[in-house]
Amino acid sequence: MKLKYFIPAFVALIGAILVSCSDEDTMTLLNEIQVSRSYVPINIDGGEATIDITTTDSWSFEEADIPDWLTITPLSGGAGQTKITFSAPAAPDGRNADLEINCAGRTQHIKVIQGLLTIQDATCAEIISSPDGKTFRVTGAVTRYASNYQTYGNCYISDGTGEIQLYGMADKNGKLANNPLASWNIEIGDIITVEGPKSTYKGEAELVDVTVIKVVKSLLKVETTDPEDATIDKDGGECTIYFTSKGNGLTVEIPDEDKSWLSISSVTGGSSPAVTFHAAPNTGGARSSVVTFKTSNGSQESAITATIYQTGSIVDVTCAEFLAQEEGDTEYRITAGIQKVSNTNYGNIYLRDYTNQEVYVYGVGSPGDFTALGLKEGDIVTLVGKRSSYNGNPQMKGAQYVSHYSVTDISIADFMNMPDDPNSDAPSQYYRLTGVIEDIGNGANDPVYGNLYLSDDGGATTLYIYGCYPGWGALGNDRKGWLQAANIEVGDELTIIGYKKTYNGKIELCGGIYFSHVKGG
Repeated sequence: MKLKYFIPAFVALIGAILVSCSDEDTMTLLNEIQVSRSYVPINIDGGEATIDITTTDSWSFEEADIPDWLTITPLSGGAGQTKITFSAPAAPDGRNADLEINCAGRTQHIKVIQGLLTIQDATCAEIISSPDGKTFRVTGAVTRYASNYQTYGNCYISDGTGEIQLYGMADKNGKLANNPLASWNIEIGDIITVEGPKSTYKGEAELVDVTVIKVVKSLLKVETTDPEDATIDKDGGECTIYFTSKGNGLTVEIPDEDKSWLSISSVTGGSSPAVTFHAAPNTGGARSSVVTFKTSNGSQESAITATIYQTGSIVDVTCAEFLAQEEGDTEYRITAGIQKVSNTNYGNIYLRDYTNQEVYVYGVGSPGDFTALGLKEGDIVTLVGKRSSYNGNPQMKGAQYVSHYSVTDISIADFMNMPDDPNSDAPSQYYRLTGVIEDIGNGANDPVYGNLYLSDDGGATTLYIYGCYPGWGALGNDRKGWLQAANIEVGDELTIIGYKKTYNGKIELCGGIYFSHVKGG
C-alpha cells in the first residue's frame, strides 16, 4: 500500500562546507583514462576551467549527469590527449556536479565545484523549483520507500508542500550503501531532517547521498491492512487499516469528492486503533482515495495519508481518447499498430491507430517479454495499461500484453503468390508492403474509400488495393475521404498493411491500414 505523511517543516540551522583543490593536483586512476585533475573549481562569479584528458580509446561524458548550468566542450573525443573546458554563469549560493567520463568500459569520475556551497534551509516545494547542484537541509516525513531502499536508504519525504526522493543516505558512521534506514531506525511516518545536494532524474527532484541530522519517531504507524494491498473489488466491499498509536485519539478525513463512493464502517480507538472503510460498487474505471489520519499527544502531531484503491472495468479507448484521459488507476485497453520500436528489451514502443494520434508505451510486460512474444514494428497489438506521464508527456506505463496480429513484410510480387485469407471478417494473416501509387480508381466510391493501384519493380507488378483507411479501427465515416484529406495521390510511395483476397479472379489487398507514405517526385 502506498502511504503519504504530511507534517510542518521544522526550522533548521544554516551550515556551510568548503571544498578546495590545488591547480597542481594530478590524479590518474585508470590506465584507459588519465585526467590532470578530478576536482574542477569554477569561480563563483562565473567563468571557466580546463583539464587535460589522455585516453587509449574513444571517450564520452555521461550526458544525463550534466546539469543545465554547466557547459562542457567537447563532450566526446578519440584516443589521445584532449583539453576539456568547463564553463558556468555566476552562482551566488554555490553548486557542484558529479560527472562521469566513459572509455573502453571504464569510468572516470569528475567533480565540478563552483564557489562556496551553502546549505540552505528549504521546503520540498522550494527544492523542487530550485536548480540542480545546490545543497539543502529539509525536514519531512518518510512517505514511502523507493527501489533498493534496504541497501541505499532510497525513500521519499514530504513536508506538506511537496514530495522529493532521497537517493542514497549515509548511515550513522557516514558510510553509504550500508542499510542506513536500519542504522538510523527510520520507518515510514518518521520525521527526519537531512542535508544533501539537489539533482533531477527523469523529471523528479531528489537529494543525493544525504546526511541525516535528526530523526523524530512518528506517533502513528500502519501495522497491517486487510486486504494487504488496500484494494477493494469493483463489486464493492471493505478494507481495514490497523495502526499503532502513541497519541490521544484518531481522526479520519475522506476527501469530499470521494464521499459518494467511500465511507467509514467502523473505528476502534486505543493504542491499536483500526479503521474500516466501505466502497460502493464501481461501474466505471478504477479509482482511489487518499484518506488522512491524525493523532496528537499535546506537544506533537502526526498526520499520515493512506490510499484506498478500488478496481474497475477495463475501458476500451482509441489512441486519441487515451491521450485525453487524466492520470490515475483506471486501466485502458488499446488496439493499434506498432509504429516505432525504441527499445526491444523493455518494449518501449509507439502505437498509432486511425485517429492519427501516437501513444508512447513505456514498457510491455517485463524486460525481455517484447522480444519473446515476437513483437515488431508493423504488428497490430492489444495492450492494457494505465495513463501516466513523463516530463508532462502522456504515456502508457507498465503495459500488459493481451494479443497481437503478426504482420509480415513482403514485396508486391511475393504477395501475389500468397494464399487467400479464408476469413474476411477476422483475417488471420496480415502483410506490410510498399509501392508507388499508379492510379486511383475512377468509380464513385474509389476515391472515398481509397481504392487504388500500387506497383513496385518500376511498374512490373501492380496490385489492387481495396480500401486504404487511416489506421487500425477505422469504421463507417472514419474510412471515408481520408486519402484526399491526407493529400495522398498518384506518384506517392505508400506503405500499407492488409490481408489477401481474390475477387472475380483479381488479386487484392483488402482492409488496407495506412502505415506511412513519401511524396512522389
